[in-house]
Amino acid sequence: MSGPEAELEEALRGYLDRAGDDPREAGRVRAVLGLDDPWDRWTPLHVTGSAVVVHPPTRRVLLRWHELMRAWLHVGGHASAGETSPFAVALREAREETGLPDLEPWPDPSAPSLVHAAVVPVPAARGMPAHEHCDLRYLLSTRRPEAAMPETPSARLRWLTLAEASSAVGEDNLRITLARIAALLSQRVP
Repeated sequence: MSGPEAELEEALRGYLDRAGDDPREAGRVRAVLGLDDPWDRWTPLHVTGSAVVVHPPTRRVLLRWHELMRAWLHVGGHASAGETSPFAVALREAREETGLPDLEPWPDPSAPSLVHAAVVPVPAARGMPAHEHCDLRYLLSTRRPEAAMPETPSARLRWLTLAEASSAVGEDNLRITLARIAALLSQRVP
C-alpha cells in the first residue's frame, strides 16, 4: 500500500510485529492490507477505528451501550469520506460519542499506539448485510471524566473499573483489549 493507506499499513505492521496475537487472527488482520479499499464499509471485511477511553488516576475506563450489538463496548466506528488514518478515525469517533474534548493518546500523548486489532463479526442491520470489522483499537485518556456526555439518549456511557468493565462486556476480544490496558496502567500508575 502507498499513498493514503500508508498510515494504516504502518500501524498494522508495527502492531503485528510486536503483538504476538493468535496467528490465525493476525492473518485475518493482515488480510485488510490486500484490499483495494480497506475502509469500504460495503466489503465483507473492512477497517474501523476505535478507542478505549481511560482516566488513569482512577484506573477506570469508559464504556458505551451499543444498541445494535446489545452490549457495552468501547467507542469507535467507520471512517468518514476521505479519512485514511486509523488513529484520526478513532479520535474523531471517541470525541463524537463521549463529548470529551480533551482526549489524547495514552500513555504517550505524542505517539498514538495501536493496543489491539481484532476481527469482529457484525450482524446484518440497517440495510447492511452481516460483515466483519477489522477493529483497530487505540487508548485515549481524559483529565475530565465528569465531562463525558452520551451522543444520544440510547448510547449510555458508564465509567467502570477494569474488573467491572471486563465483566460487563460481552466480547472476549474486548476482554483482551482491557487486559492489555490493565497491564499498561499497572506499569505507569502507582
